[in-house]
Amino acid sequence: MYYPNLHALCAGSHSSRAYFLSLPVGEQLRLCEHSAYIHTAEDLHRRVDLAACRERADRLAECGIFRYRNGGK
Repeated sequence: MYYPNLHALCAGSHSSRAYFLSLPVGEQLRLCEHSAYIHTAEDLHRRVDLAACRERADRLAECGIFRYRNGGK
């Protein structure tokens, strides 16, 4: 089902609310910053997965694994 934003999604979908509340508070706050772009449970899960991928990539970059990722020297 389509909702206007994250707040409406959590208010109207018990499973989405439970999933949202199961996330760490920092992740919840980041999702709230993008509330206007989250309309479905799928959007919510996709945003969480994307954030996890970005965090993993950032950690790997700190280790130098992605140093040459974009053709840099």
